[in-house]
Amino acid sequence: MPGVYFDELKVGQVFQHPIRRTITESDNVWFTAITHNPAYLHLDEQYCKDHTEFGQRIVNSAFTLGLMVGISVNDTTHGTAVANLGWDEVRFPQPLFHGDTIRVESEVLELRASKSRPNAGIVTFLHRAFNQRGELVAHCKRSGLQLKRPVD
Repeated sequence: MPGVYFDELKVGQVFQHPIRRTITESDNVWFTAITHNPAYLHLDEQYCKDHTEFGQRIVNSAFTLGLMVGISVNDTTHGTAVANLGWDEVRFPQPLFHGDTIRVESEVLELRASKSRPNAGIVTFLHRAFNQRGELVAHCKRSGLQLKRPVD
């Protein structure tokens, strides 16, 4: 199991996730279509050229959020998560475009034992995504219920 247990985490610990992902036009259009989001910003190249400061379509921020968190899972919560409890302070300081490549890092911000589940604790991660130029393109805090190492 690649994830880590609650009691193996330390506040301040940073994970540099090795998976990187180049975002394609298909990723953006497919995600936007299956979530029924009709925003011109994601679907209409001509509209974006004529009416936006970006001059091109931007990647759907919900896709960016999902990808950022998804990239983090293998190194942090894969097989050790009980439940995702919430995302807070979700921000997108720079847009992503088709062809951009993101990398993600995660930092452990808080740890506390669960009062109702003696086999688990609550962890708060800060996830950060950067484009290929090192610009911060997304960040969020994510809280989850994480298993403790089983007692043998």
